[in-house]
Amino acid sequence: MSNPNPKRPAPNLISDAAMLDAAADQAIAACGGDAREAVKALLIANEFLECEMEERVSRGYIRGVKHGRFNTYSG
Repeated sequence: MSNPNPKRPAPNLISDAAMLDAAADQAIAACGGDAREAVKALLIANEFLECEMEERVSRGYIRGVKHGRFNTYSG
């Protein structure tokens, strides 16, 4: 499989999976070993990050205003 972005190294799936497992273990440990609480905490964190991103996006971009410089997708 070729790397579609030559400036970015190809993913190492084994290493990435190990890092994901370690992050999951850390999240569960931070919630006292309760996996359900860890999932809830991660969902809350994700919602927070989504709100942060929405606040940072230009209101004109959201409305689809075109300034002649960019062609936004209008669905």
